[in-house]
Amino acid sequence: MKRDNVTSSELRSVGYAGHERILEVEFQSGAIYQYFDVAPEVHEGLMAAESKGRFFNEWIRSKHPYQRKG
Repeated sequence: MKRDNVTSSELRSVGYAGHERILEVEFQSGAIYQYFDVAPEVHEGLMAAESKGRFFNEWIRSKHPYQRKG
């Protein structure tokens, strides 16, 4: 999945497969996780958020099933 670099102390890059509703997040540590059943509006909110880390923690981290990639 193609990811776009983001400006964040917590996140390095973010990708989204809208047809599958999968959000892929690369953290500053290099770890990559996929979050499932993420609505397009949530992805848009993340990308528009002033604090991507805060948005991620509030709206994604504990609200969606996930798996570590790789």
